[in-house]
Formats: sequence, C-alpha cells, structure tokens
Amino acid sequence: MADPWGFITVERLDRASETRDERVGNYREFYKPLPYTEVTRQASRCMDCGIPFCHSGCPVNNLIPDWNNLVYGEQWRGALEALHSTNNFPEFTGRICPAPCEASCTLNIDDNPVTIKTIECQIVDRGWEEGWIQPQMPVHKSGKNIAVVGSGPAGLAAAQQLARAGHGVTVFEKSDRIGGLLRYGIPDFKMEKHIIDRRMRQMEAEGVTFRTGVEVGAGMSVAMLLQDYDALVMSGGAEAPRDLEVENRDLSGIHFAMDFLTQQNKRVAGDPEDRAAPGGTISAKGKHVVVIGGGDTGSDCIGTSNRHGAASITQLEIMPKPPAYENKALTWPDWPLKLRTSSSHEEGSERDWSVLTKRAVGTNGKIQALECVGVEWIKAADGRQQMREIPDSTFELKADLVLLAMGFVGPCQSGLVEQSNVALDPRGNVKANVTDYKTSVQKVFSCGDMRRGQSLVVWAIREGRQCARAVDEFLMGASELPR
Repeated sequence: MADPWGFITVERLDRASETRDERVGNYREFYKPLPYTEVTRQASRCMDCGIPFCHSGCPVNNLIPDWNNLVYGEQWRGALEALHSTNNFPEFTGRICPAPCEASCTLNIDDNPVTIKTIECQIVDRGWEEGWIQPQMPVHKSGKNIAVVGSGPAGLAAAQQLARAGHGVTVFEKSDRIGGLLRYGIPDFKMEKHIIDRRMRQMEAEGVTFRTGVEVGAGMSVAMLLQDYDALVMSGGAEAPRDLEVENRDLSGIHFAMDFLTQQNKRVAGDPEDRAAPGGTISAKGKHVVVIGGGDTGSDCIGTSNRHGAASITQLEIMPKPPAYENKALTWPDWPLKLRTSSSHEEGSERDWSVLTKRAVGTNGKIQALECVGVEWIKAADGRQQMREIPDSTFELKADLVLLAMGFVGPCQSGLVEQSNVALDPRGNVKANVTDYKTSVQKVFSCGDMRRGQSLVVWAIREGRQCARAVDEFLMGASELPR
C-alpha cells in the first residue's frame, strides 16, 4: 500500500490547463503536467482497496493500485512496466480516455477519486523522456505472417502484440497516415500526432510493416490477403456515420463531423488545402455553427469551431438533459449517466437537450437555418422509452454550418466487409465472440469497433490485445501473450 493516510491528508489535484484565450489560438495540447513530486503525492491517495473496483472499471484491467504504489515509492520505471503489462498505449488513454476507472474508484463515493488518468499519462510520458521505452524484440521468429487491416488502436495493439510473439505483421491502412480515428478523428488539441508517430517507430523496429494508401476491398482484394497471409485481422473500425434524414438534407453547409475534423487534422499536419480538403473546404470561421449530437465527437467539433473563429456554436441533443450529479448509491462503481462538460464546452458554446431537427431551411442551395421541435420521452406500455413531440414547441435556429455528430451505425459494408463474406450480427457489425475473435470465415478474425460497434479507445486496445492472443493460439496451438 502507498500511504495509508494519503486519501485523508492529501487533497485531490489534477492537471491545470492553459486559459481559454491561450488555447483557442492554436491546436496544441493545453494540459500542463504536474511536477513529479506532486504526482507521487497524488499516488499516495490510492487506498489499495480490498476490492479495487478500478480494475473492473478499466476495460484493459490496468493494475492501478500497483503502479500507484510504485510511483509513491518513486519507482517510476517499475510503474511503467506494470502499466505496459496491460496497456500497449497508455499515452493514448492517458489523454483521450474518459477514465471509467476514476468513476469506479472507492474515493469517488464522495467525488474525490484518485487522479488515475493523470498519473497514468505522466508515468508513460516520463518513460519516453527517460528513454526507458525501447523496442521489445521477439526471442524467436515463427515464420507466420499476419495481415492487420485498419490502423486504429485495436489494429495497432493487435499488431504490436503479434510482432512481439515472433510473427511477421503487416498493417494495411487506406488513409495516407497510420492511426485511424486517433489520427484523423481526435483533434490535435486533445492528442498531438507525434504521440502516434513515436509508437510507430517503436513498432517498426519490432518488425511491424506499415502500408498506407492501401484500401483492402478496393485496391487490394481480401482473397489476395488470404492467399498470402496465414491469418487476417479485420480492425477497420465503425466508420459508417448516422445520417440526418430530414427535408433539404442536400443543402450546402451540412457535413458529417468526421469530414470536418479530418480536414483540420490534415491542415495541422502540414497538408496543403487541396490535399486536406479535396472535396472543398469546410470552415466555421464567422459562421453560426450547429452541432447535432451530444457526445465526444460533437464536443470535438465545438473545440475545432472555436479555433476557426465561429460566430456562434450551438449543440443539440435529442435525449433529455442528464442530471448534474449521479445517485452514487444506485450507480457506483458503474459508469454513471450525468452531465459532462468538456474543455471544448468551456471554451464557448450553447447546449440544448430534447431537441429534434425536423427540416433544413435554405436559399440558393445553402443552409440558413434548422427547423426544430422540442420532444419529451415517455415510458411506453412495453417499458421502453418513446419520443413524443411537444405541441407548439417548434422553433428555428440560425445555421450557416451544420455538423452531424450523431455517432456511427457500424462498419462500412462495401469493400472489406462485403468482400470478406463474414457473417454480421443484428446491428451490422462483424460477428465474432470475445473468446477466440474468429469470424465465420476460416483464418479471419475481427476486433475493435468493427466487431463491437462504436466504442472507446480503451476498449479497442483491450480487444486488439485479446485478438492477438487468439490469433497466436490459432497459429501456434498455444500462446504466452496476455489477455
């Protein structure tokens, strides 16, 4: 145990950030690391509970009390080893994970959980600074070759684990850079892309081959991969966006969130405008922006629009406004439904709940406004929630730019999924269980959002690691890789 009195004597302190005016003028990360002496103090707050609920709250089952204890004892390198034993990319999760582990922390019963996410991030960042993170070379080569299609966190985790088991691994990515939504869906102000690049260099040294600009199912056939490789891992993500099916949807100025976010990330990467926005520039500068969808992607659109210099930003959510505080007696240690305000919201935006978009209004082919109506949710006879429009609640909202951030309905069916002939589940995801991750097609596996549907980066890493073990066991008869 760290300090048996730490949770009483040490106040919770998290990372500070730059001011709103400082950060909206650029696309850099804006959270300021804590001094290492303060990180050790924060680690002392871990109670080393008899039942550490943070383990079950964390999808990769991070050994949180273990590395808190090691940080408290200033054994940072040991803490890094414990952290990497369950998580290939803690610098990703330490930046963009919503930290369900903190919601499960025993100290969250009175709203003062251990700053687990901050400690995790600073352990791995120090590991890079000190040069402790080096390529881990396999002892033996298996002679087996595996194709991984998709380079998001699930594909990268599977590829790294398989390479460390001694297999030859090639990652195929249809975009021009590696990283999937980490690269083009997460804004740089939440995670700068050199964070991905340094892991790529480590993985290349470990034997992973990256091939960008190759779309399996289009430029390269699935049949060719199955002929050339001993196993195929489908980790292409859930990229099909949920559309807004309303009158005048085809007006200019209505865009999917990912098109907007991808363009900006390409600009930050240094791409010229014709390469960053081949279909035309999407800019929020001087515009009245409406973001439809209340999740993380919508929040990212708000932060990016603020940096563009939008005239106003309004975020609409069809569901009711969540409570400001959860009932801990009913929810803890599970992830609670509660009102969450992101750093992007704090930078400036209006939010409205229980709003349904009815119609897009425009002239000369351009969006000018959205016609909306208030809704209420009632319990139907079968017990399910049912939406009902509120009479006389119609209103019009000025809009020069509408960004659709309503989530994803599953993987794109054309190309990879269609060509592979794998069975799908009722939601349209690739069907595979979490025991062996096998699809209905021989030697084809699937993991991450392509298998489970839209989810968190930490779930993708977990599935990538578990899928790697399943592939290794399939090829070799047994596996020493951890689940």
